[in-house]
Amino acid sequence: MSVRDGRGILRRLGVVGVCVLSVVGSVALAAWQWNRFESASGSWQNLGYVLQWPLFGLFPAFAFWRLRRLRAAERQAPPPSDAPEPTPTPAHPARAVSPDDHGDDPELAAYNRMLARLNARDQES
Repeated sequence: MSVRDGRGILRRLGVVGVCVLSVVGSVALAAWQWNRFESASGSWQNLGYVLQWPLFGLFPAFAFWRLRRLRAAERQAPPPSDAPEPTPTPAHPARAVSPDDHGDDPELAAYNRMLARLNARDQES
């Protein structure tokens, strides 16, 4: 058994311990809220907490389960190829606007000229 395997086992035991501790703690808090709900000063808010605490307690276990599934899917994914992926072309490409297509708005014409310069500079690099 390598050191890496030992660390993985310790990490998993730690995660399982946190999951168990959170479930036990949240069930205890739900029981406390149930007692508060049944008391003379209890309210419907306490009953809401009775339902809410177990969900909080189960969340770490759900997160651990979800991360394991994501890692397994990542391991099963095919390795990325060196070839670049083709860029998708839109079904309806946008109409190209020339820098001179501004109508009667000089501010829009200046903005279009600036965009054309930026595009030209971007195409050069």
